[in-house]
Amino acid sequence: MTASIPRPTAGAMYGAVHLYPLRVYYEETDAGRMVYHAAYLKFAERARTEMMRVNGLDHIEMIEKFGLVFAVHSAEIRYLQQAKLEDELIVQTSVEALGGASMTMDQRINLVGDDGIGAAISKIEIKLVIVDKDGKPQRLPANIKNTFKRIRNGKG
Repeated sequence: MTASIPRPTAGAMYGAVHLYPLRVYYEETDAGRMVYHAAYLKFAERARTEMMRVNGLDHIEMIEKFGLVFAVHSAEIRYLQQAKLEDELIVQTSVEALGGASMTMDQRINLVGDDGIGAAISKIEIKLVIVDKDGKPQRLPANIKNTFKRIRNGKG
């Protein structure tokens, strides 16, 4: 009998919002079992990557086919409440704006409770730029930009 191997979750799209579940592990906390502030940015990065994945976009393909990568231009993060060891969280990601060589995403990290998604504990606005291997800004290829437009319009 062949057992099915569990795979990591990529989360799922719900309209124009991607939901990515995660749990807080010991390595992401400080001595007080509170999530270390930089871990929120890692949670957001994972969620953005998985949002791309469920919409048919792949970082490796972008690098190998187009020679392009996303770089963080700026990030504004607001900590509203502290997450703790073993908390279940959900990262909500939506595309807020698209430019020729950039995009802005809104990400909210929420606690998950018995009644579903709870209060936001962190809000992140992140601006990404697309750059070539030399770090020079480039325009988003049409197919990639169109995918992000579909995501923004809830048709991802």
